Amino acid sequence: MEEAQRRALRRGRARLVEALQVAPLWDPLEERGLFTRTMVEELQSAGSRGDQARQLVIDLETRGKQAFPVFLSILRDTGQGDLADMLIKECECPPVSPQLVDLRPVELDLRGEKRNKNVNFPERLSIPIQAESERPQMPPVPARGSAVDKRNHGLVYKLKADPCGHCLILNNVEFSRDTNLSARVGSNVDCKKLEKRFKSLHFDVLIRQNLKAQEMVSELRKLAQRNHSALDCCIVVILSHGCQVSHIQFPGGVYGTDGKPIPIEKIVNYFNGSNCPTLRGKPKLFFIQACGGEQRDRGFPVDCDSPSNEAPGGSLESDATPFRTLAGGTDEPDAVASLPTPSDILVSYSTFPGFVSWRDASRGSWYVETLDNMLEQYAHSEDLLDILTQVANAISAKEGYKQIPGYFNFLRKKFFFMCK
Repeated sequence: MEEAQRRALRRGRARLVEALQVAPLWDPLEERGLFTRTMVEELQSAGSRGDQARQLVIDLETRGKQAFPVFLSILRDTGQGDLADMLIKECECPPVSPQLVDLRPVELDLRGEKRNKNVNFPERLSIPIQAESERPQMPPVPARGSAVDKRNHGLVYKLKADPCGHCLILNNVEFSRDTNLSARVGSNVDCKKLEKRFKSLHFDVLIRQNLKAQEMVSELRKLAQRNHSALDCCIVVILSHGCQVSHIQFPGGVYGTDGKPIPIEKIVNYFNGSNCPTLRGKPKLFFIQACGGEQRDRGFPVDCDSPSNEAPGGSLESDATPFRTLAGGTDEPDAVASLPTPSDILVSYSTFPGFVSWRDASRGSWYVETLDNMLEQYAHSEDLLDILTQVANAISAKEGYKQIPGYFNFLRKKFFFMCK
């Protein structure tokens, strides 16, 4: 789909959610090849008419070059030509230039301050943003069992079940030739590390390899529909190529081996309180090793005493794919105001949205290798957010191309893994 057509769908989403009659669309959408029967049924299960309309508009952007004109034709055939005319007008409107965030250093005026006679200060002091020296430092690793006090307060998730919960790892390595997506050499190393790690942390680990997008959705829905009443937690790990997609809550998408993208927020929402009642109030953790876009970060110089870590040797690859995203990157107000709070959810990304994620052919990805190391060192003593801060700090210190992991945190309490 062309960028102008994506932009039209984004700009027109508020009106479509308000006015689109979805019931007469399902059969022609299937008959004309835009969606399969399974996909239509999934859209129909999205909730109210407005929820179904919203999800339909979001998913249309992933349905190929002919999706937009075919959708317009279906609108006219079902008596909704006014909406088709609206989308055409929006398509003809020029894009709005995005507002770029000013990341220049902060300047402090020191002219009024007393100065040491022996030091010649500049008139202004330039402070680098996010300098290494300002990053939070973790204390030395305590002896095993010495951090018990951190767990003995009310704002901590209780993990008493054994196993704690299910851990599903979706590992896509080989992709169909017609997708132009390269094999993700080194991903099997990541998969084995995480399987071993989460088993040691008392999770029941299930691995699925090389799945098409719809097969990935099927595995995720199977897990969400299981009875988690006797368990305390759930983990989903996705290792695949990634891209930018239209989103409301959680950015990014991951590819199936057939080259079809699945939005991260769609994956997460399978497990929210509405769709997975037996996980209500329980932590749901998502770890995404995939690119957030195509930009390659070379970083910026800082003056600090932090040691620089050499990036792993060998051949570096990224999980980036040429996927065009919308200018602006914001959603329409209607899609924000009606969302429930995604409580007890944490989504950890291997890289900042818009940037590539690096993977070594022999050692696996920077993100998984570092996450595994930090879990080994700190899982017995530190909560998950502190561990992820350690992961971000370690990866950001690598030389050459830069990478910075991050997370969206909606956990209500501290999370400590079960270690015995």
